[in-house]
Amino acid sequence: MKKALIAMSGGVDSSVAAFLIKQQGLDATGVTMKLYDNEDIGIARENTCCSDDDIADARAVCARLSIPYYVFNFRDDFNTEVIDRFIKAYENGSTPNPCIDCNRYIKFERLMRRMAELNMDYVVTGHYARIEYDEERKRYLLKKALDDKKDQSYVLYSLTQEQLSHTLFPLGSLNKDEVRKIAEENGFVNAKKHDSQDICFVPDGKYAEFIEGYTGKKYECGDFVDRDGKRLGEHKGIIRYTIGQRKGLGLALPAPMYVLEKDLNNNKVVLGFNDDLFTKELYAEDINFISIKEINEPIRVSAKVRYNQKEQPATVERDGDRLHIVFDEPQRAICKGQAVVLYDGDIVVGGGKIM
Repeated sequence: MKKALIAMSGGVDSSVAAFLIKQQGLDATGVTMKLYDNEDIGIARENTCCSDDDIADARAVCARLSIPYYVFNFRDDFNTEVIDRFIKAYENGSTPNPCIDCNRYIKFERLMRRMAELNMDYVVTGHYARIEYDEERKRYLLKKALDDKKDQSYVLYSLTQEQLSHTLFPLGSLNKDEVRKIAEENGFVNAKKHDSQDICFVPDGKYAEFIEGYTGKKYECGDFVDRDGKRLGEHKGIIRYTIGQRKGLGLALPAPMYVLEKDLNNNKVVLGFNDDLFTKELYAEDINFISIKEINEPIRVSAKVRYNQKEQPATVERDGDRLHIVFDEPQRAICKGQAVVLYDGDIVVGGGKIM
C-alpha cells in the first residue's frame, strides 16, 4: 500500500484532501508544519495558519479519519527560507511572494525530504491544481484546477519533475462548495472555517510594521520625486511602498500619482501617472520549466505576472540564464520580485522571478 504524508494546515481544504486520500486506499498520515510561534512575530491567532488552534483542528480531523497525526517543527527553516527572504526582498526594493517560497523550500523540499526519511511515497496538499503524466512528453504536467476561481497553479510553478512524481493534489477537480460539502458530511470541525487571507505571518497586511518589529530596524525617510527628479514630498521608509501603489502616500497632489520605481541608492521613491506604469516586456531569472525541458527558440505562451491576473498572450525566449518575455499588450505595474508564470492553455509551461 502506498503511503502518503498529508500537509494539514487545520483548514478545510487540507482536511478534505486527507479524507479523499484515505478514500482512495492510501495509507495516510496527517502532519502540521509548525512554522512560527504567533507571539514571536507579534500576531494574534485570527486569519493565520499553523497556530495552536489550527493544530487542534487538524488533530481532530485526523482522529475522525482514524489516521496518525504529527507536528513537525520547521520554524528555523521557515525563518531562513521564507521570512528572511521576504525581508531581504523588501529591503532590496522587490515585492516578494512568500507563498511561493513556502511551497518551494518548505512544503516541497523540507517536507518531501521528511517523506523520504519516513519511507513514504507522496506528499499531499490541499492546493487547487492538477498533476498528470504525459506519456508522449515523458514528463509530469502541472495543470490548472478545474475551478478557475480557486486555481493555485501560479504559486506552484517551481515544482520539479521529481517533486511532481511524489505529489498529489486531490482537490484539483473540485470546487470550494464541493469541498465544504464533503467536510460537512463528514462532521469535520473546520467545515465552515474561513479561508486564511493574505500572508500567514502578516495577516493584517502591514508588511512594513512587521519587518520593523521583526528586525528591530527603522528605515530612513527620504524623498518622493517625479520622473524628472523634482521633489514632491517625504516618504516614510522605502520598504513601505510597492510598484503601482497610489493610496497611503500621504501627499496632496493635483492629480493621482503612483509608485513607479524605488531608487535604493538615493533612498528615493519615484512617482508618476497611471500611463507610466505600463510596459510590454520583462526579464525573469531563477527559471523552472515543467512541461518542457528547455526553450531553444521563441515560443508563444500566455503569461501572468501576479496571482490574481488573467494570463496575457506573450512571446518568450531564452536570454542566457534569463527569460525575456514580450507581451502583445502593455501590462500594468510589473513588480520586481514577483513571479511570472507561463501557460499553454491549462498547462503550466514554467516560470521565474521577475528582475
